[in-house]
Amino acid sequence: MSGYLGNSLSAWCGSGPPEDHDLLREARLVVHQEADVLRQVADGLDRHFCAAVRLLLGCSGVVVVTGVGKAGLIGRKLSATFSSTGTRSHFLHPTEARHGDLGCVGAQDVVVALSNSGETEELLGLILPLREQGVPLIAVTRDMQNALARAARVVLSTGRHREAGPLALAPTCSTTAMLALGDALALVTSHARGFTAENFSKFHPAGSLGRQLCPVRDVMRKGADIRVAEQSQTVREVMIQLSRPGRRSGAVMLVNSDGRLTGLFTDSDLARLFETRRDEQLDQAIELVMTRNPITTAPGVLLPEAIHLMSERKLSELPVIDERRIPLGLLDITDVLQRFDDADAEQSVSEQRERRAA
Repeated sequence: MSGYLGNSLSAWCGSGPPEDHDLLREARLVVHQEADVLRQVADGLDRHFCAAVRLLLGCSGVVVVTGVGKAGLIGRKLSATFSSTGTRSHFLHPTEARHGDLGCVGAQDVVVALSNSGETEELLGLILPLREQGVPLIAVTRDMQNALARAARVVLSTGRHREAGPLALAPTCSTTAMLALGDALALVTSHARGFTAENFSKFHPAGSLGRQLCPVRDVMRKGADIRVAEQSQTVREVMIQLSRPGRRSGAVMLVNSDGRLTGLFTDSDLARLFETRRDEQLDQAIELVMTRNPITTAPGVLLPEAIHLMSERKLSELPVIDERRIPLGLLDITDVLQRFDDADAEQSVSEQRERRAA
């Protein structure tokens, strides 16, 4: 589906409001057409893309992204993606560049210029000063046969595509191609750098994403909120001494005489003793009924990794220990769920504020 099929929108003029099925048909045509373009862009990737990644990996300065109009908006997003995934970047408007801001670009930088036609006057005006400074240029444009492409060290071709919609005028397929190619460039470069989820979390300390990417130490129960007992104590002694009012009590972490974690005893373990009528074991050492050598995690592990472990092993509680197996805290599933509920609520409030501001 390389082109827009039909022109039924024009048929609506003067004939009353369109039916829902007409609107949905038009919308699906747009989405299908842009999806086809993305497949073409993916299939067209070649050695030039690899050359662009290597040029960015060798950049000791910053990646300066530039573009005008809709391509400029895509460029701003690309620069933000670079910055958040381990590649220092900023956006430079071509007009401002020609009025002094070009001073922020140095020979150690790389410029990524976006233009569908490759003939945008404002961008072409940057070619000579960039060349004089020895700044390498990556062009993201529709083909190799334009002024911007001829001036670039590396050209990433998005291809020639008919724009979506019955008029086929507004930048749609061309900007979608730029956006996807830019994302691929940023993320492949990030992966090649060895950028990790932990690195990502450092760039996103606030908001919903920051809450989700925090280390376990920020979420785990600790201090007076955890229950630790010696494995030699009886079940009854532990339950009486360590009872906690209020929220779900979670689990008791059992330690040996050296204070090292040896086992875990949960509310479910206690319930099973009563269900199976093994009341006599309440007055026996808890080490006889505890779960030995439980699965654990470290305080510096990111929350998503710990959640994956809990989900995979079907755990409601996850002890957090240090390198000597000394208990530091406990990750409880109810606290994790509350964390995500709070993050969702914060995101909702933020979106409401943005809507009101708009």
